[in-house]
Amino acid sequence: MKAVIVDDSKLARQELKHLLKSFNDVQIIGEAENAEEAEALIAEKKPELIFLDIQMPDKDGFELLELLEEVPEIIFITAYDEYAMRAFDHNALDYLQKPIKEDRLSLALERAAQKLKSRLDESKKNQQLGLHNQVFVKDGEQCWFVTLADISVFEILGSYTRIYFKEQKPMIPRSLNYMESRLDPEAFFRANRQQIINLKFVERIEPWFSGTLKVYLKGGEEIEVSRRQSIKFREIMSF
Repeated sequence: MKAVIVDDSKLARQELKHLLKSFNDVQIIGEAENAEEAEALIAEKKPELIFLDIQMPDKDGFELLELLEEVPEIIFITAYDEYAMRAFDHNALDYLQKPIKEDRLSLALERAAQKLKSRLDESKKNQQLGLHNQVFVKDGEQCWFVTLADISVFEILGSYTRIYFKEQKPMIPRSLNYMESRLDPEAFFRANRQQIINLKFVERIEPWFSGTLKVYLKGGEEIEVSRRQSIKFREIMSF
């Protein structure tokens, strides 16, 4: 987690950095002693997490948050407990009182890691393309708008991916790994190093050599599933 520390006390910043040395997944990428410095620092560094003091000269921690266009995850740090309710009104992950105890810091960081993972998973999900999505495909002078539900197979050929749909087989300059990252895994399955299949096209499955499977698709394509992917495929297609 990339983090910044915002606290007007240099000693407090040093103590927190010392505590954070025990947590390898936290990288301190900057620190600020007031809201003005912090606003510029956060805009430049784009941290995932802010350790934020509440009481600071000029603008306090709450006023800083109102200045930010995008607010990262926040762990408030203060010497007083009177701000706790207001802190959680700002969707703070946690509220730590000085002097900070290592076990409370550990719990706060665990919450931060979980929240960031959920955020990342949601972001990936929103970027993924499902069967209902339509994509633009261009191969040379020919162009198509294709609904992903109509695509049966993606197949790697060198640095290009061939797309199979409605008797068409255009090629686009994308890697199969890229295609896999964009496709909904509930609809599309990486059968082997060369091919991704649309699960809606699966007509029947047969055991093949050495624990592998052969998948027969509607339209006549026969796809051999690698041994490792055969294990995953059985899990996906079974009760």
